[in-house]
Amino acid sequence: MKKLTFLILALAAISCSRPALRSGDLLFVGIPCDYSLDPSAMGSGIAEATGRGDINYIHTAILEVGEDNVWVIDATIKRGVARYPLDSFLVDFTLKDGSLPLLEVMRIKDGPGDLVENAKKFVGQPYDVHFLPDNGCMYCTELVRDSYLAPDGTPLFPANPMNFKGPDGEFPEYWQQLFAALGEEIPQDIPGTNPQDMRDSPLLEKVNIDITCRE
Repeated sequence: MKKLTFLILALAAISCSRPALRSGDLLFVGIPCDYSLDPSAMGSGIAEATGRGDINYIHTAILEVGEDNVWVIDATIKRGVARYPLDSFLVDFTLKDGSLPLLEVMRIKDGPGDLVENAKKFVGQPYDVHFLPDNGCMYCTELVRDSYLAPDGTPLFPANPMNFKGPDGEFPEYWQQLFAALGEEIPQDIPGTNPQDMRDSPLLEKVNIDITCRE
């Protein structure tokens, strides 16, 4: 019985560890398509405009694995471009019902090794509420695209015409209110990136890790 108990505990420790995480892995936040988000929240606007299938991916973050912690580098309205502990990220993205969204780890296939260091150069920049390229601000997948570069300096992820319209062909409430407050036109079809397209990129492969597990 003691041997069986030890084996169970050992297996649990293995399954709860994070040995497979690597610096440069990408963490995607997904929301079930039938989950009700606050229509005045950015996640709602992103889900309506770019979501497809059963899961709407609304955010992308870069992971950095340290000796005693896992760090996140991402761009959010709350923090701008920042590097902070994964535990704080999980708190930030806890849903209104107290649960966590779907958290998927994706990895670049045969990518260069300096991707995280590239991302750190942008820490401190403000969040790009304008969703425009090369304006000294960053939104989440823009940070990834500008950090994940081939050896010749070109982005690994392509920019495509951005869509801000919902399935009904209208702009969701969030985007209407945001750009009205900014006094700007919604940048429909401006080249850019979004979490859904990036998550579906053939450059990435899924890594089956429970990011919330604790040793």
